Amino acid sequence: MTSPPPRPDYKVYKSRRGPFDLLRGLGGLQGLRRGRRGTGGGHHLSGPRPPVRRVLKWIGLACAAWVGLAVVLFFLSAALQEDEGVPRAAQRQLEGNSSFLTGSTVLVIGSDKRPSTSTEGKSPPRADSLILLRGSVGAARRVSILRDSLAPIPGYGNQKINAAYAIGGTSLLIRTIEGFFGGDVEINHVIRLSFDDFPKMIDALGGIDIALKRCVRSTKFNGRRVNLRRGEHHLDGREALLFARVRKNLCDPSEDDRDRAARQQQVLSALRSRMVSLGSFARAPFIGWRVPQTLTTDLAGPGLSALAFDVATGGSGDTRVLEPAGFGPGGSVLITEGERAKAASYLQGGE
Repeated sequence: MTSPPPRPDYKVYKSRRGPFDLLRGLGGLQGLRRGRRGTGGGHHLSGPRPPVRRVLKWIGLACAAWVGLAVVLFFLSAALQEDEGVPRAAQRQLEGNSSFLTGSTVLVIGSDKRPSTSTEGKSPPRADSLILLRGSVGAARRVSILRDSLAPIPGYGNQKINAAYAIGGTSLLIRTIEGFFGGDVEINHVIRLSFDDFPKMIDALGGIDIALKRCVRSTKFNGRRVNLRRGEHHLDGREALLFARVRKNLCDPSEDDRDRAARQQQVLSALRSRMVSLGSFARAPFIGWRVPQTLTTDLAGPGLSALAFDVATGGSGDTRVLEPAGFGPGGSVLITEGERAKAASYLQGGE
């Protein structure tokens, strides 16, 4: 009996899925049409679900890397500025053993030191604005000291408080302010901003937004005027500086230095709002690199970052402007001892 011939050795090939393979399981195009009308078959086209968790994971990693880059640049920039900080004589006047976790007081000095391109008269720089900022986790309180407040300057008698900066720099100013509050305020750190650096910080953040209840119009200074209508405005760095410096508002001649201090506080509040905005997140690495370069301070990177965290978590921040009781010699204003005591208590968390 003859055996059957051997089975040929076939090669098996698997073809890729064609574009119309899905239609075969639906009865062709007719089945597809029926499925869309919902009239039989029960077949529905369904592609693979998008990997939502995977997408969210990568978005989270990208955001973390973006913030991490900003933090690295911030600490690097702050480290490069350490030699440009507060003079040693002033650092010896600062009170140590403070923490931004439990509370630390920072003297913010707005110096009227003008850039070389300024057309205003040249004179020894004075403290154009003086603000005490008390920062702790979840709280940020501010007290504005009117620059014309009459105060005893150690070794120089009673003068306007901002003259202490022109006479003896940051060191003498710290001693003057602590004495002005009768020892109830201890200054732990100092941050100084000049007319040249302040606009750069605002511009690094992308400008600020302010809302005015009434117009603000000034005379010309440094070749420019402020002319802002009532309502909302977006200010760049130079515009924010001019706004904060307006001393006589032609829209309301009854305003005095208290209103000027209130405008400076408004700028600080706008800065805080800008810090926690989405726009700042988009500019985070640039902000991290640029902002430390606009500050003269004894704070290093960790201290600056802790202060920024306190300001960010402290809400819009409570504000107090010292109220004068009258006028003294040379156009100075008088602040009573009781008003100073209330302000010091307020800064520490009191009412």
